[in-house]
Amino acid sequence: MNLPDPVQLAIPAFIVSIIIEMFAIKSGARGDYDWRDTATSLVMGFGNTFAAVIFGAAVVGLGVWIHQFRLFDIPVTWWSLVLRFVADDFFYYWFHRTAHRIRWFWASHVIHHSSQHYNLSTALRQTWTGQFSLSFIFRLPLFFAGFDPKLILFCAGLNLVYQFFIHTEVVRRLPWGLELWLNTPSHHRVHHGTNARYLDRNYAGVFIVWDRMFGTFEAERDDEPPRYGIIKNLATFNPLWVAFHEWVGIGRDLVKARDWRTRWLAVAGPPGAISGDTADVIRAQWRASVPAE
Repeated sequence: MNLPDPVQLAIPAFIVSIIIEMFAIKSGARGDYDWRDTATSLVMGFGNTFAAVIFGAAVVGLGVWIHQFRLFDIPVTWWSLVLRFVADDFFYYWFHRTAHRIRWFWASHVIHHSSQHYNLSTALRQTWTGQFSLSFIFRLPLFFAGFDPKLILFCAGLNLVYQFFIHTEVVRRLPWGLELWLNTPSHHRVHHGTNARYLDRNYAGVFIVWDRMFGTFEAERDDEPPRYGIIKNLATFNPLWVAFHEWVGIGRDLVKARDWRTRWLAVAGPPGAISGDTADVIRAQWRASVPAE
């Protein structure tokens, strides 16, 4: 059974949506665009696509090889599509959470957070080194479980397409109780915020229920707008530095490290472990400085 690539099919919708958002913001809607920032995001998106073309076949080949040893033969049906989509989002949650908690994975994922703006073009700011950092390992259990490889890739694409549309400030809240169980623009704005309250929260891809279940949910507050970017924002729009700055930082810390514990923290500790500026430390300092809520 041949399944299409949802991302490729959605590209025209991405372009049209960005244009509509630009006009909406120009007409007074919430949000902001900086042409230099958007250009950097587009270049990062093209680079991500190029890396996928070069290395994607090897990753898929590994998944197909693992599929030989599958536990079950799960047919491609409507119910396996639903099950696969939910399972994919569950594993995405744990990948995303790990990508914020272990510097090795953060070195690839930080690219997506490096923009100080939050609009639909930000969704295109993707890593060039995801295959190198082995981020694909989080989906390998799905091949071993017995889901059809084509179905796995299809659902992963659907997840990415959904996440594109939540990168906007134009939409405030979704109606009909959808904020309770879906990841929404409001919830994902929190995830991109560098406010101490918002750091390392709302990791979900599609279903915010994972964050509610595992204690990482934080609601957006109207009295505290998110400040976008990273703890130490980049002072350049140079795509090469955006793509590799954290890997350079890891290399520098390894060279300067004087013991194995420090070397371990430089690679496998949380981001900021060497400087002492981890999300947990920043949040604890903030909690100590504000009145109890």
